[in-house]
Amino acid sequence: MRWIGLAFIGLGGLAVLLTLGFWQVTRLQWKAGLLNDIETRIAAAPVDLPADPDPEADRYLPVEVSGRTTGTELHVLVSTRQTGAGYRIIAPFETGARRIMVDLGVVPTTEKEPLRPAQRLSVAGNLHWPRESDRFTPDPERDRNIWFARDVDAMAEALGTEPLLIVARQLEPAVPGVTPLPVTETNIPNDHLQYAITWFSIAALWAGMTVLLGWRMAGRTGRKA
Repeated sequence: MRWIGLAFIGLGGLAVLLTLGFWQVTRLQWKAGLLNDIETRIAAAPVDLPADPDPEADRYLPVEVSGRTTGTELHVLVSTRQTGAGYRIIAPFETGARRIMVDLGVVPTTEKEPLRPAQRLSVAGNLHWPRESDRFTPDPERDRNIWFARDVDAMAEALGTEPLLIVARQLEPAVPGVTPLPVTETNIPNDHLQYAITWFSIAALWAGMTVLLGWRMAGRTGRKA
């Protein structure tokens, strides 16, 4: 009976762990295809701003708009490998018929103030509805103008704009001191390879422990005989 129990637990556990590993391999292939589609979409030729963009269907859509900033802005705390700690500059942008938001880029923390003056710009970038906040994200410190995530709806309410954000890829003319931080597929995590390796490693350890336990059980049986 002990051998039957060992075989049931050992082989059953190994099957479950291998299934999880192969599922992660499948997810890895799916995610690679998805990232390739997103990369192609991000790099496509820009189009005019849609009249009624959809947050899912039009995510990452390349657009081009002309208009002016207003001299007001929100500051979203960010840290990247390229720029270090800084603030994303989220500015209201008036096209004449519409008032939307543009993520102009990032400035060092020491350049938070003074605010950038109003200016006319041509902006090429991508529509984006970032998913950066959860229940652990602190509320913005509005008195200090420090936000901890790009919450499109909340920022639009604060700035009096449509809930529509363009993340700038190119600004003409450039905004002094601001480095565009465009949307890229590298910011989208793809950890399925690490997960697959983890599950396969646990499966190998499980198999080894099962064999070791069986070897010890066989040794005890031989001594009793």
